[in-house]
Amino acid sequence: MERGIVFNIQRYTIHDGPGIRTELFLKGCPLKCRWCSNPESHKAYRQPGVYQTKCIGEETCGSCRTVCERADCLNFQDGHLVSIDREACTNCMKCTESCPADAIKQWGMELSVEEAMETIRKDRSYYESSGGGVTLSGGEPLVQNRFSAALLRACKEEGIHTCMETTLYADWKVIEEMLPVTDLFIADLKHMDSEAHKIYIGAPNEKILSNLERLSGTGKPIILRIPVIPGVNDSPDNIRASADFILEKLHNRIERLQLLEFMHLGEEKYQSLGMPYPMKDLDVDKDAFTEKVKKMAEYFNSRGIRCTAGTATKARR
Repeated sequence: MERGIVFNIQRYTIHDGPGIRTELFLKGCPLKCRWCSNPESHKAYRQPGVYQTKCIGEETCGSCRTVCERADCLNFQDGHLVSIDREACTNCMKCTESCPADAIKQWGMELSVEEAMETIRKDRSYYESSGGGVTLSGGEPLVQNRFSAALLRACKEEGIHTCMETTLYADWKVIEEMLPVTDLFIADLKHMDSEAHKIYIGAPNEKILSNLERLSGTGKPIILRIPVIPGVNDSPDNIRASADFILEKLHNRIERLQLLEFMHLGEEKYQSLGMPYPMKDLDVDKDAFTEKVKKMAEYFNSRGIRCTAGTATKARR
């Protein structure tokens, strides 16, 4: 049976697909969006995250050093754990299991399809009453495509609605394998300029745009999203080009377009993984930016594209 690495399971969510849903977040992503709020999703394997303020001290405890396969990878200052040498760490996770203060968090748990289904089945009555179901997110679910396909297939066999939130940055044959077991796709349109896409997202956009075109031609429902990032993709030219693409290449074959307003999220998680937070110096006038995003939504609607600001979708499918 296929097994996958999941870093979070959210129950009773209403943001990624219709109705009340269970959402599984899979580790591994081929892109590196500068504004990503889930840095723990980047690698496709389990990782320890350090939360310095929770450490009760080496003299009082020291359990992490005792159990670690490579104790020299643990960095202490004034008797407290402050970081982990990622190159030396073997990701054995023994430190996360032994820490009594939760100062070391395990990012990622290995699950079989059946183990995941045990959690999913708990909320079947909510799916049925609200028109909800299961959503796979990440990271990028297509990185763990065999596990994703097997899990979605298991959901379909039990009559549970399925949704995948995906970057679509994958070979088409991988996406094609998901079509029979995925009822709804949620995909991003991050930037229309390929060079800018490479700078801010970590790869050119041609593969994503091509896959979007092909996906729109399959008849599968698509919710399209634009994460609106100040100074990155909020220019009139990019918004206009995005609308042109939706109308001319996708032929407006989307359920709706959702504009996601940038928010500073995830900085503490970056710190826990010893990573710099890329958006730390971005200063945003919240009220002015919210108004700007609303104007963008009005523009898309004026061009005949059904558009909203935000993601909540309580409506039944």
